[in-house]
Amino acid sequence: MTNHPLTQDSVWLNQSKFEDAERVYQEALAGTGGAQRGGGHASNLVNEIVQARQKIQKALTTPGGSGGVDGAVLDRLSLLEKENKDLKKVTQDLRNLVLKLEGRVVSLEKGAGVVSGSTTTTTSKPAADDDDDEDDDFDPFADDPDMDEAAEKLKQERLQEYAEKKKKKGPLVAKSNLVLDVKPWDDETDMAELEKHVRSIKMDGLLWGNSKLVPVGYGIKKLQITCVIEDDKVSTDDLEEQITAFDDVIQSMDIAAFNKI
Repeated sequence: MTNHPLTQDSVWLNQSKFEDAERVYQEALAGTGGAQRGGGHASNLVNEIVQARQKIQKALTTPGGSGGVDGAVLDRLSLLEKENKDLKKVTQDLRNLVLKLEGRVVSLEKGAGVVSGSTTTTTSKPAADDDDDEDDDFDPFADDPDMDEAAEKLKQERLQEYAEKKKKKGPLVAKSNLVLDVKPWDDETDMAELEKHVRSIKMDGLLWGNSKLVPVGYGIKKLQITCVIEDDKVSTDDLEEQITAFDDVIQSMDIAAFNKI
């Protein structure tokens, strides 16, 4: 803690100057009559100044005498010292743990071979049995004929199973998904009857799907129907020809969407 500069002075060299200034200040407060006319009020102010001066002098000469800021600073310093000790202890514990781990790693490296790239480095082992010489000749990376034969046999079995599954599945069939727009002649056409005519068409490789009525205008609606066809068995031209054959209710047919499956 840094002492106040005034605490190091034992002599007040400007005492008379400050006392004169204080006397002038008290006379100014008392009015033109001086301290005699306002004696009671001036006396109280003098007493207060003396008491304040004594308190200041006591605070300056006694470290922490006021019990205010200096005490709080001391408490704070004590707390910081305690935290510093705790941090040092934690740091030391961590350092000991790291050293312990390093020791274990070194011991493990000494007890086993260290492989670097294609070179295998082994440490010396204490003599135990007569079989140690045979163990030294063992190469874990050498080719094992028995393992190679078993792996090749398993590979051939997997290839044979795959070929059999592919043969059973048969060749892939190319299919397409169509969305057809079938339009009537006018708004008086029975759309249920129209759809019945369309679905009555049966072809090998043709499968009808969902349908709905879509407004065109002036009260006329068109039939929008989906179907799946096998490309090798059903052509879109043959399908259109058979649908438009019902010319008493069907005006035309358009392919709205054509997607390969």
